[in-house]
Amino acid sequence: MTPAGKLSPCIMVTGGAGFIGSALIRHLLDTTDRHILNVDKLTYSGDLRTLGSWQDDPRHQFFQLDINDQESIEELLATHRPEAVIHLAAESHVDRSIAGPEAFIRTNVDGTFRLLEAARGYFEGLSREDRASFRFIHVSTDEVFGDLGPDDPPFTETTPYAPSSPYSASKAASDHLALAWHRTYGLPVIVTHCSNNYGPYQFPEKFIPRLLATALAGKDIPVYGKGENVRDWLFVEDHAKAIERVWQAGRPGRRYNIGGNNEVRNIDLARTLCGLLDEMAPTPEGPYDRLIRFVTDRPGHDRRYAIDNRRIQGELGWEPAHALEDGLQATVQWYLDHPEWLHRQQDTA
Repeated sequence: MTPAGKLSPCIMVTGGAGFIGSALIRHLLDTTDRHILNVDKLTYSGDLRTLGSWQDDPRHQFFQLDINDQESIEELLATHRPEAVIHLAAESHVDRSIAGPEAFIRTNVDGTFRLLEAARGYFEGLSREDRASFRFIHVSTDEVFGDLGPDDPPFTETTPYAPSSPYSASKAASDHLALAWHRTYGLPVIVTHCSNNYGPYQFPEKFIPRLLATALAGKDIPVYGKGENVRDWLFVEDHAKAIERVWQAGRPGRRYNIGGNNEVRNIDLARTLCGLLDEMAPTPEGPYDRLIRFVTDRPGHDRRYAIDNRRIQGELGWEPAHALEDGLQATVQWYLDHPEWLHRQQDTA
């Protein structure tokens, strides 16, 4: 235990058994000397196997907790005295938010409030020196900005909020809480907005692993509407590196967009993935794109997301390292090498 009044070289990560949180923990354990306090409720999409061999690293400590359990979070902060809280715990699937929004309000809004309050009490008990170095990183999404027309400029950090789904509305609310806790209480909050992440270990309800799972099973590949919705795609390892830079050098009260510079229509991404499967896992039945089927569009489906990365590039020196073609090839190969991962949804959905 670190003596009272001193921060320890450790970071609390909420949602660390999820897709992005686990990528961040793997990255931090691999590239820094920090200890990690991994806080995760282990809902349907949480799985400690996402940490790979890092799960058993002596610098990794796991705590199965709901972020709404403010008392337990306060106890963890007081005991371990981390130098940062990186908050990724969230319900994040748009379709699930449409079917059942209550869980999204409870986790994304109420949970963020409880976590902010725990962090505020902890922060106010720190020395002036330790307050200067403590950070609270709130990881959000580009979906809080709503959508763009085909010719609109990309989202910047000053784009007005216009959430379209219960998911994005709950994340917008949590963003406002986090920045209000900075302005009102002086909590050193930094907010990030990422675009669509992809890569290994993603829960297979998301677009890319779901497409791979259905294609490899020889089932129809559903694509909403006509597949004309545009998304920016960010390799999850690039996102982890961006969050690290924000923790190290970001300015409290600031927001940073994190995108992959890869705008692609959903139908084009689906065809690209099918083409990769044709090369890497060919089937005698013929090309995988024969399985693509257009289905009724999602209510309130955003048309286009695009990210302007200039702030994080100019201030923090970060830019994505993975071209989409290389990242997708590595991702498809990982799922082909780990077919059991694509069956997870059958047991948990």
